[in-house]
Amino acid sequence: MASNVQTSLNGAKFTIPTTHDLEQSTLETEAKEFDYSKRSQWLRAAVLGANDGLVSTASLMMGVGAVKQDIKAMILTGFAGLVAGACSMAIGEFVSVYSQLDIEVAQMKREKQKGELGGERSEEEEDGEKESLPNPLQAAAASALAFSAGAMVPLLAASFIKEYKVRVGVVVGAVSLALVVFGWLGAMLGKVPLVRSVLRVLIGGLLAMAITFGLTKLIGSSGL
Repeated sequence: MASNVQTSLNGAKFTIPTTHDLEQSTLETEAKEFDYSKRSQWLRAAVLGANDGLVSTASLMMGVGAVKQDIKAMILTGFAGLVAGACSMAIGEFVSVYSQLDIEVAQMKREKQKGELGGERSEEEEDGEKESLPNPLQAAAASALAFSAGAMVPLLAASFIKEYKVRVGVVVGAVSLALVVFGWLGAMLGKVPLVRSVLRVLIGGLLAMAITFGLTKLIGSSGL
């Protein structure tokens, strides 16, 4: 039954919750008690990787496009940036998170030794600490895949447009839209303010592309 059942005893009414009500209450409690900090490891790597892949690849393509309007040059530059960036992000994330893992494991061993001297620690505490340890492979994979996904946006946007000005405009538009989406996803998954997250990602990405394009154009026009 979807509704509560009411019974009376000596004139007093009691509400008996149904199975549906109990299940709904359990789901709401679990949602409130969920520790969103557990998502921070892979979420940080994924958001950083996607944003970096999107912005760095688009900036490289815009920089090359500032001095050479050939579509082939832009595509090759973007593809090289995708491969190099994905490998770099994965290796860097793996080394960084593994170093963090070593530090936390060493700290757990020291705390365990202190616990053996001062008293036994509960198994629940030890299991909770082990579950919270960072995963280097998970972070590296999330970072590399997210970087590749982000880098594909400007590559696909520029692949089928021969006209230079139209191509640049489409790349900027596609990248801006993707930045908004990445900012929105990060805000939704991390349960943080939406507008601030989106604006932070969007403004940062547009600034990176503008600076790269402007400086490359300046150096290219100077005849260096």
